[in-house]
This record gives sequence, structure tokens and C-alpha cells, in this order.
Amino acid sequence: MSWFGKIKAALTKTREAFGGELETMALARRPVDEELWDDLEEILLKADFGVPTTAKIVDALRVVAKQDRYETSDQVVARFRRDVQNFLTLPDMGLNLKSKPAVVLVVGVNGSGKTTTIGKLAALLRSQRKRVMVVAADTFRAAAAEQLEIWAKRAGAEYVRGAEGSDPSSVVFDGMAAAKARGVDVVLVDTAGRLQTKTNLMEELKKMRRIIERETGAPPAETLLVVDGTTGQNALSQAKLFNEATQLTGVVVTKLDSTAKGGVLVGIVDQLIVPVKYIGLGESQDALAPFDPAQFTKALFESAA
Repeated sequence: MSWFGKIKAALTKTREAFGGELETMALARRPVDEELWDDLEEILLKADFGVPTTAKIVDALRVVAKQDRYETSDQVVARFRRDVQNFLTLPDMGLNLKSKPAVVLVVGVNGSGKTTTIGKLAALLRSQRKRVMVVAADTFRAAAAEQLEIWAKRAGAEYVRGAEGSDPSSVVFDGMAAAKARGVDVVLVDTAGRLQTKTNLMEELKKMRRIIERETGAPPAETLLVVDGTTGQNALSQAKLFNEATQLTGVVVTKLDSTAKGGVLVGIVDQLIVPVKYIGLGESQDALAPFDPAQFTKALFESAA
């Protein structure tokens, strides 16, 4: 199946719920009145766009509708579809892998799909003939480190881990030394997904970043946040917290095939002004797609008028 086919299949639940309601609205060719705006707002909120993003989109559409003298709902829906694609298009949507080694720090709460995302990303980079190393700096969960090792072996990536309960930063130090010695192209660093306090999280990530910069001569090339798309607005809350703790360069949204609330992706981009770089489309090793706003919006609205 093509990437577009996979994306379209993954977005089935969101498209049937969210896209279906928009299609009904467009086909009805309703008059552009207050009731239409209220209904559109409700559709966006149900799809987990979030209150601030929904308000911003609806307010902007109201202005355009008035300026361009829209008369019916199909005009509003058509404009909305174009705006969503523009909304999701930001600079630097590809991975920055210019430095060697290019270090990718991967953050996110436990259960977000972080470990499997790293494994899939390792496989994707290996398919591009990159020499990849995976560093298991989440030293608090032995099961996570073991799972990551399986994914790394499956992808043909090198692997570094420390003793259970050891200082995560010492594992990062060992990983950087090994990467330089072995001529690795890309280092993927798994981090602990604990969120007890923002202060602890911030300090741990700051320490890792300092070590990476000291040992490689450059800060992490990327800091990617992995969020579970099925958690809706909770995913947005996590994204805000991690962005405060460490400057994110991109987001990976997983489990989009399991949710009807794919609108959270738009909310995250809008609230953080950070691009979505990949989307997770299932469990298989190749089920990680580089994010393409045009493909995403086409798949989301394929059946919409």
C-alpha cells in the first residue's frame, strides 16, 4: 500500500466522524449564519482541535466569509479545508541530520508509543543507508530498554544501554563516546517518560543536552516529542509541558489509526508552532510516515465536498 493509502486507512475513524459531519454541512449548502458557525465550532471541538485553536479558525473564517461574501456552507467548508493544510505547513518539517553524529533526543510520557517510534525511526533511517545508534537513556524501566534493544536489532541499528537505575546522563555520555568512535550518522536517544514534576524533567533534559553538546560539539539536532493521538487534549497538555521543559523541534503523533480525534494534531501545531514530523499509522516496523500536510488533509477530507 502507498503512503497515502496507509494515511487514508489510518485516518478512517477521524474521517468518518469529523469529515462526515463536514461533508454533510457542505452538501446541505446552508446559509452562512450564526447557527452555521456554532455547528462548525462544535464539529471542531468534538474532533479535539481544542478551544483556542477552534476559536482562532472560526474567527478567521468569519472574517473571510464576510470579505468574500460567502453565502452557503460549501464555500465555508472548502475554505476551511485549504486553511487546515496551510495551518499544518511549517518550515523545517524534515529531520535535520546535517551534523555527524546527528543526535535526536526523543521525549514523551510512558505509553505514548515512544519506544516503538524510536524503533521505527531507526528502521526508516537504516533504509536510507544511515548508520544508526539507539541509546536507552530511560534507565528506570528495564522492560522499555529490553523492548528498545529488540527494535534496534530488528532495524540493524547499534545499541547502548546502562544498568537499571543508573544516571540517564551517564548512559548518554557513553552513547556519545561510542557514536563518535564508531562513525555513527544518527543517534536516537530514548528518555524517561516520567512527569512527576516539571522541574525534575527539565533538569534531567538540560543535563542530557549539556552532555550531548559537550561531547559532540553541537546541541541535539532534533528534540522530538512523541504523543499518543488517542489521548486528545491530554496530548496537547503534554506537548505544552515538554516544550517548556526543552525546546521541541518536532512532534510525532502515534496511534492515529485508533482515534476519531485527529484534530489534536492541528491544535498541537497551532499552540506550539512546532511542526509534526512523523505520524504513526500502526504497529508494523514500516508504519511511521513522514508527515505531509497536503497528503494528510487530502486523506482527512477525501469524501468531503
